[in-house]
Order: sequence, then structure tokens, then C-alpha cells
Amino acid sequence: MEIEELRAAHPEHWKLASAIRALAMDAVQAANSGHPGMPMGMADVATVLFQNHLKFDAKAPKWADRDRFVLSAGHGSMLLYALLYLCGDEQVTLDQIKNFRQMGAKTAGHPENFLLDAVETTTGPLGQGISTAVGMAIAEEALRAQWGKKIVDHRTWVIAGDGCLMEGISQEAIGLAGMQELSNLIVLWDNNDITIDGRVSISDKTDQHKRFEASGWTVFACDGHDPVSIDEALTKAKNAKGPVLVDCKTIIGFGSPNKADSYSAHGSPLGDEEIARTKAIYGWDYGPFEIPADVKSTWEAIGSRGASERGEWEERFAKLSAGKQAEFTRIMEGGVSKKLTNAIRKFKKEQAESAPKVATRKASEMVLGVVNGACPETLGGSADLTGSNLTKSAGMEVFNPANRKGRYIHFGIREHGMAAAMNGMILHGGVRAYGGTFFCFTDYARGAMRLSALMKVPAVYVMTHDSIGLGEDGPTHQPVEHLAICRATPNTLTFRPADVIETAEAWEIAMEQQGTPSVLALSRQNLPTLRTEYKPQNLTARGAYVLAEADGKRQAILMATGSEVEIALKAREILQSQAIGTRVVSMPCMELFAQQDEGYRKRVLPPNSVRVAVEAAVRQPWDRWLLGERGREAKAGFVGMDRFGASAPAGELYEKFGITAEAVAEKVKSLL
Repeated sequence: MEIEELRAAHPEHWKLASAIRALAMDAVQAANSGHPGMPMGMADVATVLFQNHLKFDAKAPKWADRDRFVLSAGHGSMLLYALLYLCGDEQVTLDQIKNFRQMGAKTAGHPENFLLDAVETTTGPLGQGISTAVGMAIAEEALRAQWGKKIVDHRTWVIAGDGCLMEGISQEAIGLAGMQELSNLIVLWDNNDITIDGRVSISDKTDQHKRFEASGWTVFACDGHDPVSIDEALTKAKNAKGPVLVDCKTIIGFGSPNKADSYSAHGSPLGDEEIARTKAIYGWDYGPFEIPADVKSTWEAIGSRGASERGEWEERFAKLSAGKQAEFTRIMEGGVSKKLTNAIRKFKKEQAESAPKVATRKASEMVLGVVNGACPETLGGSADLTGSNLTKSAGMEVFNPANRKGRYIHFGIREHGMAAAMNGMILHGGVRAYGGTFFCFTDYARGAMRLSALMKVPAVYVMTHDSIGLGEDGPTHQPVEHLAICRATPNTLTFRPADVIETAEAWEIAMEQQGTPSVLALSRQNLPTLRTEYKPQNLTARGAYVLAEADGKRQAILMATGSEVEIALKAREILQSQAIGTRVVSMPCMELFAQQDEGYRKRVLPPNSVRVAVEAAVRQPWDRWLLGERGREAKAGFVGMDRFGASAPAGELYEKFGITAEAVAEKVKSLL
């Protein structure tokens, strides 16, 4: 339909959609930066969605049973900001719209979940939004099975563009969603056939309908500028079984006389003259950022449309027992189970007494039996490595279309999709997600792991086979630089526990986090229990601590993590036998140690001693503790890796690369 025809046929809808387009053009122009074309193209779809289908209350953006709305095409952020402002979201004022992309504004260049309550997830890296939404839909299914439809019954809506569907993670996500038959997941595809480089056809010829159908989705299509066609498609989508893709055929920069249907409308301002001509075509006779009162009041009525439905939900919620209300509130807010600490302490006491020799991946499985028992909100899984990651504790049932009360997910060989889904589950609320793969495959999950940290999502990444100690699978599977990468990521806790006790403590800390993800790097090979004297306090929470003190005058400090702590203790025996007083410091989490006060750090790492760090990984993250914190380069050394590994049994590899007690002792003596 031509614009004049649309204006004549649907005048009220046209005004509402034009308000979105005008704000998007004005804000991008004022910022001299941004993406006006996508909001202009999807304004009609968004208007129909918010007016007729989305369950929300603009005054209560965190209402538990709201529909989740994810703008996967996050570069079109002004679409979302315009909607929030028009609907009456108290955080998105007109000043915030005017300050789009400016320092300190809540209206950042891409939607950030930590700036605005109504932003369900940070988007911008294409493909992440649609993949995170799959996790939200999983969480909704799980919670609805547990709490019933009277308390949990909503949908997850996604607006995704061509770029989202090209990114590889999207295939992982849609495959997972199709297999899980996620009935309340609806993706609205902004099918405008434009990317930054030009037409989609210059880089892709995928039949998206067949692709989604092959993955188990239902596909509908509509004219993305005809409100009747849009409404019909969205109504059918809500009544369909399983996940749904709605192909919304749109024109990017819709209405712009010189830039519509062109990449030139994608990522730069239209210019004052082009905006004026476009507004004239719209019949929008208003200045920059000017919204007529009748249009604003109509939008605010749309924003308050869900208030009555929210009130009815609150009445149903109030009929639950006080205990159930408290528990639902706790899990939705990410609160820690009161049972966790005592359960972990009991487990630690038992393990200190029995002193098992187990791989820390096995120790993690043992701890998970305790964690999953104390915390009913956990939902875990593995990227097709359940028998290796040991992420399925005894008694866990599988979450699938036949059993929504199951708490274990077979994510398939989809590390990136798994990590994004974990983010979505946690952002949805009510679920604490963990997932496992081999530590070297953090490379594959990296994009979503970074967003966990950026979005302050306390996901738990169970990463096993943490070093050359995995043995014969060779250098492709042996992580060398991965500890450094994880430790370099802001707002991330990286744990490498030395035994079953530290593993239990790491899990306790990870489950207590409110806004920080945790990476647990766990061994394949068996490790002895090093702490056989039970202590109720969580020593891992200090990041590093003195595991073995020097006998006699202290001349050396050995620092180590994971499987190398045992090597450091054996090196200490060698050095002590030669009258070289040696302290061993276990450092399971550098980030937590860095957070301790200087007095504690000085007690653990005092001056005037040789320092040697031992870790089957690259040196890079150790220099702070070797050279800083009162250390000296002339008295500092490292025993570890400076190259990739090799394929051989673990014991031979440690000998080959010189990570032995004897080598550590010699390193100390060379520095004395």
C-alpha cells in the first residue's frame, strides 16, 4: 500500500506510527549518530503489537507476568525508546529522547538492560537478542509448569532483522527453540532486504521460511505496513503451537523520498532537509521532538492498557499462601536460598573427613547434588557433554516438551546458543541457569559470556577439561589462554578450584552472586583433597589464602591454582627438605583476591620473598601477583605454558612442558 492510501485507510494508526518515526528521525539527527531506518520501517508492526497484543503495563515494567519484548535488532534502539516514552514509561522522558546516545543518558546507542527497567536484555551484537529470548521462553515454560497458568502465563516477542538471522548463533537458537516446542515465543522478522553493505542478496540467499520450518517453527507472513495484515498475522501467531516466525515485509526508512529502501537509511542521520520532506509526506506538521497531545494521550492509554490485567494477576497472587508468595518473590528477584550455606557446610565437613581423590569436574557433580537440592530454581544443562561435564546430578529429570518440570536441558552442540539462553533464563527471573562444555569452547560461547558480564547476569559456566591435564585429545582441546581471557573480562569471577572443598566453596559463591557471572574451570584428572581439616568459613571467598605455611624462615612463596596446587605442595616438600622455608598460596579466584583489603593481601603476599606462580596456562594474568603487590621482577618466576599443548597422556605432558615439582623447586632456587 502507498503512504497516501495507508493514511486514508488507517488515520489513527498512521498518527501513532508516525510519532515513532518522527522521534527516531529527530533523535538520530540530534545525536548525529544512529540508525533511523529500522524504526521507520518497523513502526507499523510495533504499533500493532503494543496496541493490540503485548501484555504490559508501562507503569510496572518489572511485573512478573508481563510479556517479554526483545528488540534483537538493537541498532534500531530508537524504536524501543520512542515506544517507552510514548507509552508513559517514567524512566524515558522527552529529555532522555533528546539526549539519545549522549553521556549519562539512559537512552544508550543500543538498549542496555541495566539502564532501563523496561529493557529486558542488552542487544546490539546481532543474534544475541533472539537467542536470549529463547532462554526467556524456556524459563516461562518451566515456571508455568511449576506455578500454574494463573501465576505464569505470558509470551516472549522478538523483533529481529536480517543481520540477526545471518549470525550463526541464531541457528543454534532456533534449533533449540524448535526442538523444545516453545509455544509462547514469537519472532517478528523485519524483512527489509537491506544490510549495511547493500541488498541482502549480495551476501545471502537463504530461504528463511524453509529454514525456520525445517527447525520446527510455524511461519506466517504479512505486509509490515498494513495494520490489518499485521494484526491478522500476530493473532494467528498467538494461536499457533510451537515457536512462530512472522515475516513482516517492510521498507527501511519508510517514507524517506531519497533514502527509503536503501542502505543509506540504515546507519546514519537522514539530514534536516530529508527529515522535513519525509515529515511532509507523513502529514506530520510538527517540530523536532514535538508530539501532539492527542497522539501522546492515545499512546499513554495503550501503555496503561495492561494495568487491569496486572491488578487481576495481583489478586490471584495474593491468594497464594504467604510462604509461596515469599518463595516466588525470592526466585524472581534472584535471592539466595536460605538452605544453601548449611548444605554446603555439611558437604564440606563430609568431604574433609573422607578426603576423596576426584577430578574437580566430579567434585562439581557432587556439589551440584547439594546445590540443586537446596535451590529449586536451578535449571542446568550441557552442550552435549553431560557425561564429561557431569552437570546432571542424581535425580534430575530432563526438561523437554513432555516434561516441563524437568530441570536438566540437553542444549545440543550449541555452546553459543546455550550461553545466550542461560542469559535469557536468568533475565526472565525465577531461574538460576548453569551450563557446561569444555573450557576451550569458551571461544564458541564468548559473545554471550561477555554479555553475561555486561548485563550483570549471574550465570554459572561449568567449564571442564581445564588444562593440558586432559591429555590425549591434544592442543585443540587443551586450553592455554582461556584463563587469561576470562580473567581479563570485567565483572566476571573465574574459579579454578584445587580440590573438592574449593569446588564446593566456588559453587556457593557463584550461587550467591546477584550481578556477576562465574566461570568454573574444572579438571579432568583426579586431584587429592588438600584441605582435610574442616573449616566452616569459605576460604575461597577471599580469592587466595595460605594453604601451607613455611617451616622456619620464609624465603619463597608458591602461588598456584587447580591441579597445580598439588604440584606446588610437592615442590614445597623438596624446598623444605633443603632448608628453604616455603609458603604455598592457593589462589582459586584472582578477582576475589583483588577485592580484599590491602592488609589481607599483604599478609598473604608479604614482601621480601621469592615468588613463583604455577599454572598450566599462560603467564599473563599472574604478573600483578608476581611483580606487583610488593613483588620484584628479579625475585619472580613462572612455571606454566608459553605455547599450545600436545597429544599425549597427562603425566607425560606435564613432564614435557616442565610443570613439575622439581622444576618449581629449581625455579625458586635460581631466584634466591
